[in-house]
Amino acid sequence: MVKSLNVCDFTPREEIERRLDALRGLMADQGIHFAVILQNVDLFYFTGTVQKGVLVVPVDEPPVFFVEKSLFRALYESPLEITPIKKIKETREILREKNVLRGNGAMELDVVPFLIAEKWKSILGYDHVADVSPLIRQVRLAKSEFEIRQILKSGEIVSHVFRKARDIVREGRQEVAIEADLVAEGRRRGHQGLLRMRGFNREMTCALVTQGYSSTVASGGDVPIAGFGLTPAVGQGSSANIVKKGIPLIVDYGGGYNGYVTDETRVYVVGEMKECFRKPYEVSREIIEDMMDYVKEGVDTVEVFTRALDHVKRARLEEFFMGHGEGQVAFIGHGFGLELNEMPVITARHRMVLREGMVMAVEPKFIIPNEGAVGIEVDFIVRKDGLQRIVETPLDIVSIPDSPSGSRDRAAGRPDA
Repeated sequence: MVKSLNVCDFTPREEIERRLDALRGLMADQGIHFAVILQNVDLFYFTGTVQKGVLVVPVDEPPVFFVEKSLFRALYESPLEITPIKKIKETREILREKNVLRGNGAMELDVVPFLIAEKWKSILGYDHVADVSPLIRQVRLAKSEFEIRQILKSGEIVSHVFRKARDIVREGRQEVAIEADLVAEGRRRGHQGLLRMRGFNREMTCALVTQGYSSTVASGGDVPIAGFGLTPAVGQGSSANIVKKGIPLIVDYGGGYNGYVTDETRVYVVGEMKECFRKPYEVSREIIEDMMDYVKEGVDTVEVFTRALDHVKRARLEEFFMGHGEGQVAFIGHGFGLELNEMPVITARHRMVLREGMVMAVEPKFIIPNEGAVGIEVDFIVRKDGLQRIVETPLDIVSIPDSPSGSRDRAAGRPDA
């Protein structure tokens, strides 16, 4: 019965063991004797499930996976041996009996709340623990072929949504109504329904549809285009703005399959696009096409950023690149995987040599004040001899015919009839 409900692959035992071995190797280098893993994404990465529990990884012994709830699902989904508990405090005696609580301990201090970290220090009997998060991020940096298969399936959902957008984007429709239809299309194709980001107060919708003024308003988020949203309680996302002729409509869609996310952007225009957007779009495309010609394993991310910025400077568009005014951000690309903000980060300062299996989204975008925004976002897998596209949808601006029905809807006071 349960098998009929699942559509995704479980993480294979050998995949889990490889990840744990890689983490242990880094822990040994840093003098860490055991790590306590609590965050859902890291639990999924190292156990194959996100049930309520905790994973303790000793540097030289098998992991101890405590599960409070649901034991049934954890046994079904994870290849690891499960240690059932009714209360978290039970873990202390079990770990002592196994002689795990010795040497230096560590936790995911970048994401675990202070009170929970303090509670676990009390349970473990430790006054101080190190931060294991940098080691986990390093293990997760290069994706395995199993992970890449999940990412490609996530990309297939994005491709489908971009194709369907041709029929969904119409003059006179609200941004949020278009988003709702696109999200529904993704869910029908197996989208997991949410995107995950690492860090405090990091929130992200699955899709952003924005045009004109609403695409130019800055937000508190570290993104070039946030959208105005529907409420200050969220402060980002698609708004009630009505789609108009000649202005680029940004569709920024995040796929999600079996935990793995993707992140791409395409531009749709009803009728003929206004002239002020043409040059920025051409530069965005030049940056992507140039990257596809030279980026491969061994290239430094700072070089990628500098070369992209050179295109922008030659076009004299620096003022509008990756935001405008207080909305301007310092990156042009980011890694992704189980979370939307993984390494590498492509900036002028974060130097990292690309290697086989890294994945990244590159998003050269321009914001023209009081007019709108235009740009592209493309996902890549780094290979030894170049870049592999994840979503094969063309980079062209998608032209939407001027629909007479859109005009009639507006006249009748029905913006999304």
